Amino acid sequence: MIELADLTKHFGATVAVDGLSFRVRPGVVTGFLGPNGAGKSTAMRMMLDLDLPTSGSVRIDGRHYRELAEPLKYIGALLEAQAMHGGRSAYNNLLCLAQANRIPASRVGEVLDIVGLTAVARKKVKGFSLGMGQRLGIAAALLGDPEILLFDEPVNGLDPEGIHWIRNLMKQLASEGRTIFVSSHLMSEMALTADHLIVIGQGRLLADTSMAAFIQENARSYVRLRSPQRERLRDVLRSEGFTVIETDGGALEVNGAAPERLGELAAGHRIVLHELSVERASLEEAFMRMTAGAVEYHAHGAVEGPHPGPPRPGPPPHPGPPPGPGPRWGAGFTSRAEGE
Repeated sequence: MIELADLTKHFGATVAVDGLSFRVRPGVVTGFLGPNGAGKSTAMRMMLDLDLPTSGSVRIDGRHYRELAEPLKYIGALLEAQAMHGGRSAYNNLLCLAQANRIPASRVGEVLDIVGLTAVARKKVKGFSLGMGQRLGIAAALLGDPEILLFDEPVNGLDPEGIHWIRNLMKQLASEGRTIFVSSHLMSEMALTADHLIVIGQGRLLADTSMAAFIQENARSYVRLRSPQRERLRDVLRSEGFTVIETDGGALEVNGAAPERLGELAAGHRIVLHELSVERASLEEAFMRMTAGAVEYHAHGAVEGPHPGPPRPGPPPHPGPPPGPGPRWGAGFTSRAEGE
């Protein structure tokens, strides 16, 4: 389990993370969402002691990261796959990590096989495609067979087969009781992968809830009906207390109603239906509504729909942390400067 308690990070006058408190529990895939500049990468870096908090704390299974004697056996992370040493082969990159964390060399071949890189194990990483580099970064995260895994944009550069593979891998790892924490901007993929969501904006917590509850609370779902007896159907629905919206396309939209009930009403009044469909809100729609007040940069006309509440005053745009130490190979992960 990962526990954040009032976690705060200042870069000079800029507040990158502002009093974050939440838990990432085992057994489910937890998605980490937020607009660019929300503080996601800074929060993940603080989980791994790459950035030290200004205040607050992060605990990994009750301990600070620095207290873990062999961190790769507790927590594996993919924060920047391209930080691997380009002049070394895939095998040797992983072997260095294994030796630094007292992991048997046999595990290197196992994880290369898991991620599908066995055939290129002896090739230098500088010749890898983006997708191959991403698979190697995932192999590094898996090397210590850890109970906790952090993934930042894990599908970046992967082809459709690779995306399907990493999605199933994360679900499988969660089903084994591991803690899976994944950040991504690809909403369609997150909707298929995550069970629980942590959403932040301007460094603050906006939501900590299940995927289903988040969509239900932040986006509209309705039932669409079409009928050649449109006016009669509308009158019947309104007489039963339903709020009916008439669309320009000739359809009727009803909020908060079970489609079975609407179908039974139409049948009871001998009204012909040409369409009875449930239009469910998407994660993307819910996310846009939830974070509308926390987006730093708006393109003209890019944001639609009302924000559910007034935006809270936030910090100035986060420029990212000052240059820090390079990749810490002994810890078994790679890092990237804050950019989102």
